[in-house]
Amino acid sequence: MTKALAVYVAVVVALTVSFGLYQFNSSPYFSSNSRPAVARVDSVAPKPSWVALYDSLDLKSQGLSLAAFRCAWFGFQKMNLNNPMMAIADFSQSSRKKRLYVIDLIRKKLVLNTYVAHGRNSGQEFAERFSNKNSSYQSSLGFYKTLGTYQGKHGLSLRLEGVEKGINDQAFSRAIVMHGADYVSEDFIKNTGRLGRSQGCPAVSIADSKKLINMLYNGAGLFIYSPDQTYFKASRLLSGLFSDQEDQTLGNPLLYTSAK
Repeated sequence: MTKALAVYVAVVVALTVSFGLYQFNSSPYFSSNSRPAVARVDSVAPKPSWVALYDSLDLKSQGLSLAAFRCAWFGFQKMNLNNPMMAIADFSQSSRKKRLYVIDLIRKKLVLNTYVAHGRNSGQEFAERFSNKNSSYQSSLGFYKTLGTYQGKHGLSLRLEGVEKGINDQAFSRAIVMHGADYVSEDFIKNTGRLGRSQGCPAVSIADSKKLINMLYNGAGLFIYSPDQTYFKASRLLSGLFSDQEDQTLGNPLLYTSAK
C-alpha cells in the first residue's frame, strides 16, 4: 500500500468512527450511560380506577349507567365511610328493572343486584319528581350514610342519614329508611306493569331485605341517582366533577323541591 493510499484509508476510518459515535450517542432510543434505553412507544393512558372497576364488574351489561357509577365513585371519595360496601340506586331506570347495585370495594365484586322502590309521588314506572320535604311521599336524590338498624312495622329496617343539605338532609326526620316490602316483587310487576311504590323510602324485597341490611348497616354509602341537572348543580359532593360542556349532556332538569 502506498503512503498516499494509507493516509486516505486512515482519514476514512477516522471519519467513519467519529460519525458512528455521534450517531450512537445522540440516538433517542438509548440513554447517555451507553446502556440500551426503552424505545419511545406511544402508550395508551391507563384507565382511571373507577372505569377499570366498572368494566371489570361488567356493570354496563347489568344496566348500571357509567354516569351513575362515576357520580357515586366521585361522591363517596368525599364521605367518611366505615363500611366498604357501596350501594347505588339507579333511578334513571324503570322500576321493572333490578336497579339497586351493591358493590364490595375490598373484594371488588358486585355482591347484589336487585329491585328497589321509589316514592309513590315521584312517579309511576319511572321516578321523575324528587323532594326533601316531609309528607311529600317522594324520593330524595343524592348521597346517604347508613346508620343502625331497628325493628319497625316493616320488620328489620335500616336508618339512613342524608348528607346533602337541602337535597336529602331531612331523610332522618322523614323516617326515610331501607326496609322490606311485599310490593317489591316480580309478582307485583307482573300484575301492575311496574314495581310498587313507597312513601319515599328505598324499599326492597322482603327476600333480600335482611341480607341487604346486614351488608350495609353502620357506615356504608348509598347513592340515589337520576340524570337531573338541578341536582347535579346543587350537590356539593359532586362539585367539580363535570365541566360546563358536560353539564349540557347530563340530563334535563326534573322537578325537585327542597325543604328549608
